[in-house]
Amino acid sequence: MRTKIRIGNRLLFASFILLISYSCRVENDAETTGGWKKFEGNPVLGGTFGTIFDVSVLKTEAGIFRMYCSWRPQKSIAISESSDGLKWSDPVICLSSNDSSGWESNVNRAVVLEKDNKYHMWYTGQAEVKGIGHSWIGYATSTDGKTWIRMSDKPVLSPDKEWEKVAVMCPHVIWDEDEGIYKMWYSGGEQYEPDAIGYATSTDGLNWEKYPQNPVFSSDKTNKWEQAKVTACQVIKRNDEYLMFYIGFMNVDYAQIGVARSKNGISGWERYRNNPIIKPGMGWDSSAVYKPYAIQDQNRWLLYYNGRRNDSEQIGIAIKETDNPGF
Repeated sequence: MRTKIRIGNRLLFASFILLISYSCRVENDAETTGGWKKFEGNPVLGGTFGTIFDVSVLKTEAGIFRMYCSWRPQKSIAISESSDGLKWSDPVICLSSNDSSGWESNVNRAVVLEKDNKYHMWYTGQAEVKGIGHSWIGYATSTDGKTWIRMSDKPVLSPDKEWEKVAVMCPHVIWDEDEGIYKMWYSGGEQYEPDAIGYATSTDGLNWEKYPQNPVFSSDKTNKWEQAKVTACQVIKRNDEYLMFYIGFMNVDYAQIGVARSKNGISGWERYRNNPIIKPGMGWDSSAVYKPYAIQDQNRWLLYYNGRRNDSEQIGIAIKETDNPGF
């Protein structure tokens, strides 16, 4: 009789373990859609360095990955390097804040691209004006990607439209070889999380013309997950369309990551039917996920993003094992 009870207990315990394992697997799978999977080694940067957020990643011709990140405790932009895109070196400051400018008490939220054997960085400068926080966009260049020179002592983009309120930030810039212009998508609105995404163009990276019908991408109030705001996008020109990764806010504190596409990068944006593609998890990124940045690594895609748990914000990766990052 005791043997039967013991066997029954073991079977019950085994069934319980299988149920827990299945539940955990389902929960983990529910954190992503569209074929993206969170990297098991997350987070990849942050921890003892404090809040690290809003990255831009390049892969050099030598095969080295370079990550430009916002380093909040240092009020600066830092660089970190990797041989595989997964394990990263300690951050080193490459662009410091500048209190004397009047608009760069903090610098953060940069994008970096390489063109004509030179690196180009557009970044966010932040400062208080009469006790109210404001954000602007600046421009710097570098010959080695590590030492940067500001191209102007003034912002290259400022909040001067009604919808932009007190802040323009989170620039993402590409060079369009066919049209011979730089194209920028930027966020505008509130200082604590902007509201929508605007568009501007430039021939030299310094002088920008804003699109007259801005913003070009706003929240869809019928989608609960992004009903409050959409911000901080990355746009990739791929074949005959533009692919946008962006943050959608259910409310000002709860953010997730989605993707959309457009034929011209300005209008007619079609959202992915299974948005959001990256959702908060159970651990280090349980409070919110922010600021996607995706790059192709041979036949797969690496999507870097901010994960927040309470007041701690770090960088993680989601991976898609295909050469197509989109729909």
